Amino acid sequence: MKLIVGLGNPGKQYENTRHNVGFEVVEELSSRLNIPLTQSKHKGLYGIGQVSGEKVLLLKPLTYMNLSGESIRAVADYYQIDLKDILIIYDDLDLPVGKIRLRQKGSPGGHNGIKSTVAHLGTQVFNRIRIGIDRPDTGMSVPDYVLGRFRPEEQPEIESAVKKSVDACEAWLNKPFLQVMNEYNQ
Repeated sequence: MKLIVGLGNPGKQYENTRHNVGFEVVEELSSRLNIPLTQSKHKGLYGIGQVSGEKVLLLKPLTYMNLSGESIRAVADYYQIDLKDILIIYDDLDLPVGKIRLRQKGSPGGHNGIKSTVAHLGTQVFNRIRIGIDRPDTGMSVPDYVLGRFRPEEQPEIESAVKKSVDACEAWLNKPFLQVMNEYNQ
């Protein structure tokens, strides 16, 4: 079984914010793969389906970003999913808006959702897709920035990044992650 996790914050007030691009990817993937996110358990909203003979679980942790690892760990333990079969998608301040970067390991940087994930999985080695949201302008706080919405001129780049991320997730269901990295890293 493969587990694909999009990080974000639950609730209407957080929809379409920079911090919720991980949720957007999982929602689009849910639609594309016809795996509805209808099950609410393990501190998350998820759905399970079959793709090319492989079970796939799509997860949106509902713990709020800073505690994402609790839901990821609970699902991974319950379904006995290996670390190599986990892919986590999240926003990244250190990449320009709309740029995506696939990695197999790395530090959390300042990302609290990834800090929680690393703490709960006990390792920094797991597959990930980082989606660039850029840094705030001088004088704006990081929390206000990541919980804010994209500017209209950024929308096409984000929509493209979400689509590329969904494409990369689909590719990973049929190919080794290293191969997908080589294809999708820009």
